[in-house]
Parts: sequence; C-alpha cells; structure tokens
Amino acid sequence: MSGKSKPLSDADYAHLAEFRYTVRRFLEFSAKAACAEGLTPQQHQALLVIRGSPGVSSSVGRLAERLCLRHNTAVELAQRLEIAGLITRHLNEEDRRSVQLELTASGETKLEVLSQAHRRELRQISLEMRALFQELSQEDPGIL
Repeated sequence: MSGKSKPLSDADYAHLAEFRYTVRRFLEFSAKAACAEGLTPQQHQALLVIRGSPGVSSSVGRLAERLCLRHNTAVELAQRLEIAGLITRHLNEEDRRSVQLELTASGETKLEVLSQAHRRELRQISLEMRALFQELSQEDPGIL
C-alpha cells in the first residue's frame, strides 16, 4: 500500500468518495430491508451465506469465515436463527465434529423476499457503479 504512485487528484478523491457513498447507500438499503422482514442485517447475511454455500448448507466455521466473526459468535448466531425457525442444525455425517446449517422453509421464504429486493436495488445502482468503475479505471488503468 505504500508503493510509489502518482499523487491522487481532486477527481480521484471525488470518485472514491462517490463509490463509498454508493456502497453505503446499498448497505443502508440492505439493513432496512432485513429489518422489514424481522431480521438483523447479520441474520440476513447468515441466511445468504448458508443458501449460497456448496450443497446449500454451511458449516459454522464457513459462516464465521464469511461473516468475519469469531467461531463462538457464529455459533450464537446459528442458535438464534434456529430458535427463530429459520435454520436447522445437525451434525455433519462425514465429520461428526462439524455442525451443518440448512435453511428451513421459513428461512428460504424470507431470504427469497430479501434477495429479490436486493436484486432490484442492485439493478438500479448498477449503472451508477459501472460509471464509477469506468471513471476510476480511466484515471488509473491498473486499478481494475
């Protein structure tokens, strides 16, 4: 990160600031959408990790890795999701030390609603993001 490069221009800072603003707007949208479905943003992200994992199930370790959590925090999150009826937990048949997480029908339904809303939002901001990436790459072709 401390390598030699040309100083950033005012336009560079403006584009980076606009990019961060767009990302933050999306994250704010995502948090509000999760809350509207009765979930915390972290619970929504956990459902997405589980559903998006190979075999449509996830270990607690993968959940911790993908959400950048400590293992014990991921265990607590999984327990709360199970109590809410959104996931099931069971021992991995191949590795009895590992717990596998899978969505319930209720978890699938909530995630589908949220994922459809997120896809709509991403379609709306995609042009803006593409323009920002294009501007950033024109200023510094090595950035993308």
